[in-house]
Amino acid sequence: MRADLVDRVRRRLADDGADVSSATVAAAIRAEFGVAGHEEVLSALRQLRHELVGLGPLAELVDDDAVTDVLVTAPDQVWTDGVGGLRRSDVTFSDEASVRRLAQRLAHAAGRRLDDAQPFVDGWLPAAAAAARVRLHAVLPPVAAGGTYLSLRVLRPAAHDLAALTALGTVDAAGAALLRAIISARLTLLVSGGTGAGKSTLLGALLGAVAPTERIVCVEDAGELEPDHPQFVRLVARPPNVEGAGEVGLRELVRQSLRMRPDRLVVGEVRGSEVVQLLAALNTGHEGGAGTLHANSPAEVPARLEALAALGGLSRAGLHSQVAAAVRVVLHMRRDGDRRVLAEIGVPHRRGDDVEVLPAWRDGDWTEHGSALTRLLTEREVMVPC
Repeated sequence: MRADLVDRVRRRLADDGADVSSATVAAAIRAEFGVAGHEEVLSALRQLRHELVGLGPLAELVDDDAVTDVLVTAPDQVWTDGVGGLRRSDVTFSDEASVRRLAQRLAHAAGRRLDDAQPFVDGWLPAAAAAARVRLHAVLPPVAAGGTYLSLRVLRPAAHDLAALTALGTVDAAGAALLRAIISARLTLLVSGGTGAGKSTLLGALLGAVAPTERIVCVEDAGELEPDHPQFVRLVARPPNVEGAGEVGLRELVRQSLRMRPDRLVVGEVRGSEVVQLLAALNTGHEGGAGTLHANSPAEVPARLEALAALGGLSRAGLHSQVAAAVRVVLHMRRDGDRRVLAEIGVPHRRGDDVEVLPAWRDGDWTEHGSALTRLLTEREVMVPC
Protein backbone atom coordinates (compact mmCIF):
# COMPACT_ATOMS: atom_id res chain seq x y z
CA MET A 1 0.00 0.00 0.00
CA ARG A 2 1.39 3.43 -0.91
CA ALA A 3 2.20 5.83 1.91
CA ASP A 4 -0.26 8.45 0.65
CA LEU A 5 -3.11 5.93 0.76
CA VAL A 6 -2.12 4.89 4.29
CA ASP A 7 -2.28 8.55 5.33
CA ARG A 8 -5.71 8.98 3.71
CA VAL A 9 -7.12 5.95 5.51
CA ARG A 10 -5.57 7.12 8.78
CA ARG A 11 -7.14 10.57 8.41
CA ARG A 12 -10.53 9.05 7.58
CA LEU A 13 -10.45 6.94 10.74
CA ALA A 14 -9.46 10.00 12.79
CA ASP A 15 -12.26 12.09 11.26
CA ASP A 16 -14.87 9.39 11.86
CA GLY A 17 -13.77 9.02 15.49
CA ALA A 18 -14.69 5.34 15.45
CA ASP A 19 -12.99 2.67 17.53
CA VAL A 20 -10.15 1.02 15.63
CA SER A 21 -11.14 -2.52 14.74
CA SER A 22 -10.66 -4.82 11.78
CA ALA A 23 -14.15 -3.93 10.50
CA THR A 24 -13.72 -0.13 10.75
CA VAL A 25 -10.25 -0.24 9.19
CA ALA A 26 -11.47 -2.46 6.34
CA ALA A 27 -14.42 -0.12 5.72
CA ALA A 28 -12.09 2.90 5.61
CA ILE A 29 -9.78 1.10 3.17
CA ARG A 30 -12.64 0.25 0.80
CA ALA A 31 -13.96 3.81 1.05
CA GLU A 32 -10.60 5.18 -0.05
CA PHE A 33 -9.79 2.49 -2.61
CA GLY A 34 -13.21 2.10 -4.15
CA VAL A 35 -13.34 -1.38 -5.62
CA ALA A 36 -10.42 -3.36 -4.24
CA GLY A 37 -9.55 -7.03 -4.22
CA HIS A 38 -9.53 -9.09 -1.04
CA GLU A 39 -5.74 -9.54 -1.07
CA GLU A 40 -5.19 -5.79 -1.43
CA VAL A 41 -7.62 -5.05 1.39
CA LEU A 42 -6.00 -7.69 3.65
CA SER A 43 -2.52 -6.33 2.95
CA ALA A 44 -3.66 -2.80 3.73
CA LEU A 45 -5.49 -4.01 6.83
CA ARG A 46 -2.38 -5.71 8.21
CA GLN A 47 -0.24 -2.62 7.62
CA LEU A 48 -2.71 -0.23 9.20
CA ARG A 49 -3.39 -2.42 12.22
CA HIS A 50 0.38 -2.53 12.78
CA GLU A 51 0.32 1.25 12.95
CA LEU A 52 -2.87 1.65 14.94
CA VAL A 53 -3.17 -1.31 17.32
CA GLY A 54 -0.96 -2.84 20.04
CA LEU A 55 2.77 -3.10 19.51
CA GLY A 56 2.47 -2.98 15.75
CA PRO A 57 5.18 -4.84 13.81
CA LEU A 58 7.09 -5.42 17.08
CA ALA A 59 4.34 -7.62 18.54
CA GLU A 60 5.71 -10.85 17.07
CA LEU A 61 9.14 -10.14 18.56
CA VAL A 62 7.78 -9.35 22.03
CA ASP A 63 5.67 -12.53 21.94
CA ASP A 64 8.82 -14.63 21.38
CA ASP A 65 9.71 -16.22 24.74
CA ALA A 66 13.42 -16.09 23.84
CA VAL A 67 13.43 -12.29 23.49
CA THR A 68 14.21 -10.00 26.43
CA ASP A 69 14.74 -6.70 24.57
CA VAL A 70 13.52 -5.18 21.31
CA LEU A 71 15.57 -2.23 20.03
CA VAL A 72 14.66 0.01 17.09
CA THR A 73 17.57 2.17 15.92
CA ALA A 74 16.31 2.93 12.41
CA PRO A 75 13.27 2.00 10.27
CA ASP A 76 15.27 -0.87 8.75
CA GLN A 77 17.21 -1.78 11.89
CA VAL A 78 15.20 -3.66 14.51
CA TRP A 79 17.30 -5.72 16.91
CA THR A 80 16.46 -8.27 19.59
CA ASP A 81 18.37 -9.49 22.61
CA GLY A 82 17.86 -12.68 24.56
CA VAL A 83 18.81 -16.28 23.92
CA GLY A 84 21.61 -16.11 21.36
CA GLY A 85 22.58 -12.53 22.17
CA LEU A 86 21.98 -9.38 20.14
CA ARG A 87 20.56 -10.12 16.70
CA ARG A 88 19.09 -8.12 13.83
CA SER A 89 15.52 -9.15 13.05
CA ASP A 90 13.66 -9.23 9.73
CA VAL A 91 11.11 -6.66 10.95
CA THR A 92 11.25 -3.25 9.27
CA PHE A 93 9.22 -0.02 9.24
CA SER A 94 8.19 1.82 6.09
CA ASP A 95 9.86 5.07 7.18
CA GLU A 96 11.01 7.18 10.13
CA ALA A 97 7.55 8.69 10.55
CA SER A 98 6.04 5.26 11.22
CA VAL A 99 8.58 4.59 13.99
CA ARG A 100 7.77 7.97 15.55
CA ARG A 101 4.02 7.33 15.37
CA LEU A 102 4.41 3.94 17.09
CA ALA A 103 6.60 5.44 19.82
CA GLN A 104 4.10 8.23 20.47
CA ARG A 105 1.14 5.84 20.50
CA LEU A 106 2.88 3.52 22.97
CA ALA A 107 3.82 6.49 25.14
CA HIS A 108 0.17 7.54 25.22
CA ALA A 109 -0.84 3.98 26.17
CA ALA A 110 1.68 4.15 29.03
CA GLY A 111 0.12 7.40 30.23
CA ARG A 112 3.11 9.46 29.14
CA ARG A 113 3.74 12.42 26.85
CA LEU A 114 6.16 12.20 23.90
CA ASP A 115 6.55 15.16 21.54
CA ASP A 116 8.99 17.89 20.57
CA ALA A 117 8.61 19.57 23.97
CA GLN A 118 9.11 16.25 25.84
CA PRO A 119 11.39 14.26 23.49
CA PHE A 120 11.97 11.21 25.70
CA VAL A 121 9.76 8.85 27.67
CA ASP A 122 10.11 5.98 30.12
CA GLY A 123 7.08 4.00 31.23
CA TRP A 124 5.27 0.68 31.51
CA LEU A 125 2.82 -0.46 28.86
CA PRO A 126 -0.60 -1.58 30.12
CA ALA A 127 -1.19 -5.30 30.51
CA ALA A 128 -3.55 -5.36 27.53
CA ALA A 129 -0.80 -4.21 25.16
CA ALA A 130 1.25 -7.43 25.41
CA ALA A 131 1.26 -10.86 27.00
CA ALA A 132 4.39 -10.00 29.01
CA ARG A 133 5.23 -6.94 31.09
CA VAL A 134 6.91 -4.40 28.80
CA ARG A 135 8.91 -1.33 29.75
CA LEU A 136 8.99 1.39 27.11
CA HIS A 137 11.78 3.87 26.46
CA ALA A 138 11.80 6.18 23.44
CA VAL A 139 13.74 9.24 22.32
CA LEU A 140 12.76 11.59 19.48
CA PRO A 141 15.00 13.70 17.21
CA PRO A 142 16.92 15.94 17.44
CA VAL A 143 17.92 14.48 20.82
CA ALA A 144 18.08 11.12 19.05
CA ALA A 145 20.55 12.02 16.33
CA GLY A 146 19.78 9.10 14.04
CA GLY A 147 16.00 9.26 14.18
CA THR A 148 13.47 7.92 16.69
CA TYR A 149 15.00 5.33 19.03
CA LEU A 150 12.61 2.85 20.60
CA SER A 151 13.53 0.29 23.27
CA LEU A 152 11.24 -2.33 24.78
CA ARG A 153 12.36 -4.35 27.80
CA VAL A 154 10.31 -7.54 28.04
CA LEU A 155 9.91 -8.81 31.59
CA ARG A 156 8.59 -12.34 31.71
CA PRO A 157 7.43 -14.00 34.92
CA ALA A 158 10.39 -15.29 36.93
CA ALA A 159 8.83 -18.65 37.69
CA HIS A 160 11.78 -21.11 37.59
CA ASP A 161 12.54 -23.17 40.68
CA LEU A 162 15.99 -24.24 41.85
CA ALA A 163 15.69 -27.61 40.12
CA ALA A 164 14.99 -25.86 36.81
CA LEU A 165 17.95 -23.51 37.29
CA THR A 166 20.17 -26.50 38.00
CA ALA A 167 19.04 -28.11 34.76
CA LEU A 168 19.74 -24.86 32.89
CA GLY A 169 23.27 -24.68 34.29
CA THR A 170 22.69 -21.54 36.35
CA VAL A 171 23.97 -23.36 39.41
CA ASP A 172 25.25 -26.90 39.99
CA ALA A 173 23.68 -29.37 42.41
CA ALA A 174 26.06 -28.46 45.24
CA GLY A 175 25.37 -24.76 44.73
CA ALA A 176 21.63 -25.37 44.74
CA ALA A 177 21.94 -27.27 48.04
CA LEU A 178 23.86 -24.32 49.50
CA LEU A 179 21.13 -21.92 48.35
CA ARG A 180 18.47 -24.08 50.00
CA ALA A 181 20.49 -24.00 53.22
CA ILE A 182 20.67 -20.19 53.05
CA ILE A 183 16.88 -20.00 52.65
CA SER A 184 16.31 -22.52 55.44
CA ALA A 185 18.57 -20.51 57.77
CA ARG A 186 16.50 -17.36 57.02
CA LEU A 187 19.60 -15.37 56.08
CA THR A 188 18.69 -11.96 54.69
CA LEU A 189 20.15 -11.67 51.21
CA LEU A 190 20.69 -9.41 48.23
CA VAL A 191 20.99 -10.70 44.66
CA SER A 192 23.36 -8.51 42.64
CA GLY A 193 24.33 -8.44 38.99
CA GLY A 194 24.08 -6.48 35.78
CA THR A 195 21.06 -5.90 33.57
CA GLY A 196 19.71 -9.18 32.22
CA ALA A 197 22.01 -11.29 34.43
CA GLY A 198 19.12 -13.30 35.89
CA LYS A 199 18.75 -11.61 39.28
CA SER A 200 14.95 -11.81 39.37
CA THR A 201 14.98 -15.37 38.04
CA LEU A 202 17.23 -16.51 40.88
CA LEU A 203 15.24 -14.57 43.48
CA GLY A 204 12.00 -16.12 42.26
CA ALA A 205 13.51 -19.59 42.55
CA LEU A 206 14.73 -18.87 46.08
CA LEU A 207 11.31 -17.62 47.17
CA GLY A 208 9.80 -20.82 45.83
CA ALA A 209 12.03 -22.71 48.26
CA VAL A 210 10.67 -20.83 51.29
CA ALA A 211 8.58 -22.97 53.64
CA PRO A 212 4.87 -22.83 52.69
CA THR A 213 3.99 -21.82 56.27
CA GLU A 214 5.82 -18.48 55.85
CA ARG A 215 4.12 -15.39 54.41
CA ILE A 216 6.11 -13.47 51.77
CA VAL A 217 5.18 -9.86 51.06
CA CYS A 218 6.88 -8.60 47.92
CA VAL A 219 7.16 -5.01 46.67
CA GLU A 220 7.95 -4.54 42.98
CA ASP A 221 8.25 -1.84 40.38
CA ALA A 222 6.76 -4.34 37.91
CA GLY A 223 4.99 -7.64 38.58
CA GLU A 224 7.87 -9.87 37.56
CA LEU A 225 8.27 -12.39 40.39
CA GLU A 226 5.88 -15.33 40.37
CA PRO A 227 7.31 -17.99 42.68
CA ASP A 228 5.47 -21.23 43.29
CA HIS A 229 4.48 -20.38 46.85
CA PRO A 230 1.03 -20.41 48.53
CA GLN A 231 1.70 -17.35 50.71
CA PHE A 232 3.13 -14.93 48.15
CA VAL A 233 1.56 -11.44 48.29
CA ARG A 234 2.68 -8.71 45.89
CA LEU A 235 2.39 -4.92 45.88
CA VAL A 236 3.20 -3.19 42.58
CA ALA A 237 4.22 0.45 42.26
CA ARG A 238 2.04 2.85 40.25
CA PRO A 239 3.62 5.55 38.06
CA PRO A 240 2.16 9.07 37.86
CA ASN A 241 -0.43 9.85 35.20
CA VAL A 242 -0.02 12.36 32.37
CA GLU A 243 -0.68 15.21 34.80
CA GLY A 244 2.04 13.90 37.12
CA ALA A 245 -0.39 12.82 39.85
CA GLY A 246 -1.30 9.51 41.43
CA GLU A 247 2.18 8.03 41.84
CA VAL A 248 2.67 5.28 44.43
CA GLY A 249 6.37 4.50 44.73
CA LEU A 250 8.36 1.65 46.19
CA ARG A 251 9.27 3.66 49.27
CA GLU A 252 5.62 4.00 50.28
CA LEU A 253 4.89 0.37 49.41
CA VAL A 254 7.72 -0.85 51.65
CA ARG A 255 6.13 1.12 54.48
CA GLN A 256 2.71 -0.40 53.73
CA SER A 257 4.08 -3.93 53.48
CA LEU A 258 5.19 -3.82 57.13
CA ARG A 259 1.52 -3.69 58.13
CA MET A 260 0.72 -6.89 56.21
CA ARG A 261 2.32 -9.37 58.65
CA PRO A 262 5.26 -10.42 56.50
CA ASP A 263 7.44 -13.33 57.58
CA ARG A 264 9.77 -12.34 54.78
CA LEU A 265 9.89 -8.90 53.18
CA VAL A 266 11.10 -8.74 49.57
CA VAL A 267 11.83 -5.81 47.27
CA GLY A 268 11.99 -6.99 43.68
CA GLU A 269 14.61 -4.41 42.73
CA VAL A 270 16.24 -1.89 45.04
CA ARG A 271 16.86 1.13 42.84
CA GLY A 272 16.18 4.25 44.91
CA SER A 273 15.54 5.75 48.31
CA GLU A 274 13.33 2.80 49.29
CA VAL A 275 16.57 1.13 50.44
CA VAL A 276 16.31 3.22 53.61
CA GLN A 277 12.89 1.78 54.51
CA LEU A 278 13.96 -1.71 53.48
CA LEU A 279 17.06 -1.75 55.68
CA ALA A 280 15.11 -0.27 58.57
CA ALA A 281 12.51 -3.03 58.20
CA LEU A 282 15.13 -5.76 57.98
CA ASN A 283 16.60 -4.45 61.22
CA THR A 284 13.31 -4.83 63.10
CA GLY A 285 13.12 -8.61 63.19
CA HIS A 286 12.14 -9.38 59.57
CA GLU A 287 14.82 -11.97 58.93
CA GLY A 288 15.05 -13.85 55.68
CA GLY A 289 14.13 -10.83 53.53
CA ALA A 290 15.58 -10.31 50.09
CA GLY A 291 15.99 -7.95 47.17
CA THR A 292 17.90 -7.46 43.94
CA LEU A 293 20.43 -4.75 43.19
CA HIS A 294 22.34 -3.62 40.11
CA ALA A 295 26.07 -4.02 40.80
CA ASN A 296 29.07 -5.23 38.81
CA SER A 297 30.38 -7.40 41.65
CA PRO A 298 29.61 -8.22 45.29
CA ALA A 299 32.52 -6.00 46.35
CA GLU A 300 30.73 -3.00 44.81
CA VAL A 301 27.44 -3.61 46.64
CA PRO A 302 28.25 -1.36 49.65
CA ALA A 303 29.14 1.57 47.37
CA ARG A 304 25.97 1.02 45.34
CA LEU A 305 23.87 1.00 48.51
CA GLU A 306 25.61 4.17 49.69
CA ALA A 307 24.55 6.01 46.54
CA LEU A 308 20.93 4.88 46.87
CA ALA A 309 20.77 5.60 50.60
CA ALA A 310 21.96 9.16 49.98
CA LEU A 311 18.77 9.72 47.96
CA GLY A 312 16.80 8.91 51.12
CA GLY A 313 18.89 11.09 53.40
CA LEU A 314 20.73 8.25 55.14
CA SER A 315 24.35 9.03 55.95
CA ARG A 316 27.24 6.85 54.85
CA ALA A 317 27.95 5.76 58.43
CA GLY A 318 24.28 5.00 59.02
CA LEU A 319 24.08 2.96 55.82
CA HIS A 320 27.08 0.80 56.72
CA SER A 321 25.70 0.19 60.21
CA GLN A 322 22.33 -0.86 58.79
CA VAL A 323 23.88 -3.19 56.22
CA ALA A 324 26.18 -4.78 58.80
CA ALA A 325 23.22 -5.50 61.06
CA ALA A 326 20.75 -6.70 58.43
CA VAL A 327 22.33 -8.22 55.29
CA ARG A 328 23.94 -11.62 55.73
CA VAL A 329 24.58 -12.86 52.18
CA VAL A 330 25.13 -11.38 48.71
CA LEU A 331 24.46 -13.64 45.72
CA HIS A 332 26.01 -12.40 42.48
CA MET A 333 24.69 -13.35 39.05
CA ARG A 334 26.74 -13.10 35.85
CA ARG A 335 25.79 -13.40 32.22
CA ASP A 336 28.00 -15.96 30.48
CA GLY A 337 27.09 -15.95 26.80
CA ASP A 338 23.57 -17.36 26.54
CA ARG A 339 23.61 -18.57 30.14
CA ARG A 340 23.00 -16.79 33.42
CA VAL A 341 25.13 -18.27 36.19
CA LEU A 342 25.53 -17.85 39.93
CA ALA A 343 29.09 -16.54 40.00
CA GLU A 344 29.71 -15.76 43.66
CA ILE A 345 28.30 -15.85 47.17
CA GLY A 346 29.65 -13.11 49.40
CA VAL A 347 29.33 -12.37 53.10
CA PRO A 348 29.26 -8.75 54.36
CA HIS A 349 31.95 -8.13 56.96
CA ARG A 350 32.40 -5.10 59.22
CA ARG A 351 35.90 -3.63 59.06
CA GLY A 352 36.10 -0.54 61.22
CA ASP A 353 33.29 1.81 60.22
CA ASP A 354 32.83 0.25 56.78
CA VAL A 355 31.27 -2.91 55.42
CA GLU A 356 33.03 -5.00 52.80
CA VAL A 357 31.76 -8.13 51.06
CA LEU A 358 34.10 -11.11 51.32
CA PRO A 359 33.81 -13.93 48.73
CA ALA A 360 32.86 -17.16 50.48
CA TRP A 361 31.98 -19.24 47.40
CA ARG A 362 32.99 -18.54 43.80
CA ASP A 363 32.31 -20.45 40.58
CA GLY A 364 31.36 -23.61 42.41
CA ASP A 365 34.20 -23.69 44.96
CA TRP A 366 34.60 -22.53 48.54
CA THR A 367 37.15 -19.75 49.11
CA GLU A 368 39.36 -18.86 52.05
CA HIS A 369 36.45 -16.85 53.49
CA GLY A 370 34.02 -19.76 53.26
CA SER A 371 34.11 -20.20 57.03
CA ALA A 372 32.17 -16.94 57.42
CA LEU A 373 29.23 -18.45 55.55
CA THR A 374 29.43 -21.85 57.25
CA ARG A 375 29.43 -20.07 60.62
CA LEU A 376 26.22 -18.22 59.71
CA LEU A 377 24.55 -21.50 58.79
CA THR A 378 25.69 -23.44 61.84
CA GLU A 379 24.58 -20.60 64.15
CA ARG A 380 21.08 -21.12 62.72
CA GLU A 381 21.43 -24.89 63.23
CA VAL A 382 21.35 -25.56 59.49
CA MET A 383 23.60 -28.30 58.14
CA VAL A 384 26.26 -27.03 55.75
CA PRO A 385 26.15 -28.91 52.42
CA CYS A 386 29.39 -30.70 51.56
